[in-house]
Amino acid sequence: MDNLVIRKARIDEIQEILEIFEAAKSYMYQCGNLTQWGKEYPGYYLIKEDIDRDCFYVGINNGKISFVFYFYIGEDPTYDIIDYGSWVNDLPYGTIHRIASNGTTKNVFKIVVDYCLTLINNIRIDTHENNHTMLNNLKKYGFKQCGIIYVRDHMERIAFQYYQEN
Repeated sequence: MDNLVIRKARIDEIQEILEIFEAAKSYMYQCGNLTQWGKEYPGYYLIKEDIDRDCFYVGINNGKISFVFYFYIGEDPTYDIIDYGSWVNDLPYGTIHRIASNGTTKNVFKIVVDYCLTLINNIRIDTHENNHTMLNNLKKYGFKQCGIIYVRDHMERIAFQYYQEN
C-alpha cells in the first residue's frame, strides 16, 4: 500500500469509475444486496456532477484506480430529517457517499474514513439494511447508529455518525 494515493477524480476517468461501480454492484448482488443501487445508479451524469462539484475522489493503488468515493464537507439535505433517533451532534460534518471498490485494495472503508478524518472530525454516512459489509465496517470502526433517513424515491437508509474529539 506504499503506492496508494487518494486524490480528486477527473472527468477523463469517468469510464474507469463506472467500471469500479459495476464491480461493486456485482459484489453487492452476490452478497444479497440487490436493491441498494439498482442498474442505473450512480450513472455517468451523477459522477460528472460530483466531479464538477469537486467532491469525488479516487484511490489509486499501483497506478490504477481501485476504489472511489464521494466526500463533501457541509450540510447534506439527505440528512435534514432523521426518524427513530437523532444525530450525535449538530456540529459541521462531512458526508461520505458512494464508496465502491473493485476488490484489489484491502481495508478500503478504513482508508476512506481515515482520509476523511484528516479533513474534518465529524462524519455522517448511511447505508441500506442489506449492505452487511458496510454495516459491519461501520460498527467495527465505531460509527454510532443514529436513526433512519430517506434517499431518492423515499427509500430508507440506516444513518450513522462518527465524531472524533480533538
